[in-house]
Amino acid sequence: MSGTHRYYPVNLDIRDRRCLVVGGGGVGTRKVEGLRACGARVTLVSPRISDRLRPLAADGRIEWRDRDYQTDDLDGMFLVIGATDDADLNRRIHADAVDRNMLCNIADRPEVCNFILPAVVRRGDLILAVSTSGRSPAFAKKLRKELEARFGPEYALFLNLMGAVRAKLLAEAHAPEAHKPLFEALIDRDLPGLLKAGEMPAVDAVLSDVLGPGFRYDDLMDDGQRGATS
Repeated sequence: MSGTHRYYPVNLDIRDRRCLVVGGGGVGTRKVEGLRACGARVTLVSPRISDRLRPLAADGRIEWRDRDYQTDDLDGMFLVIGATDDADLNRRIHADAVDRNMLCNIADRPEVCNFILPAVVRRGDLILAVSTSGRSPAFAKKLRKELEARFGPEYALFLNLMGAVRAKLLAEAHAPEAHKPLFEALIDRDLPGLLKAGEMPAVDAVLSDVLGPGFRYDDLMDDGQRGATS
């Protein structure tokens, strides 16, 4: 890999997209689970399958093709991930994907990928991604663990709250340009810390102080839940 190589960071929407994983071992299992967590329709090609994936195949949550990889497995797929320990097979998967102008990732082989997967921390809608551009996956893993310790589940609650506040402000016909100082004020008041501590009266006090009467955590969350299910 060239020292001047640069990746273009992007978040892909793969909901209901058909995605292929080749290899049903430990690495393939993690790739299947990661794709499914983002709403992909996953097909697994492998003569072997892990115990974690077997129930998913049995009840149809993934499609399992119990055989070796074939080039036409790529038909209709949005992306492919090669997760085998066979270097020749991995190169073949990459070559087939290049021929079809497809997105292709070969696990731990950035030189035969046209996209690589960062180390990721997820806290609800918050996604923190760390990449060393393939130079040191071990260092990316170390940074991911540090971020996991720094950003806990309270940040998922915080983003849900901010989304609910935004929806309520828009519903009340506030000018969007007026929102920025309000959100900056909420962020500066350390709402994540208050949520982590369970200090809900203090959360409500911040909301009322910054936004005015009528903004309470429970009410905002109830409204947001109704909006999500309507």
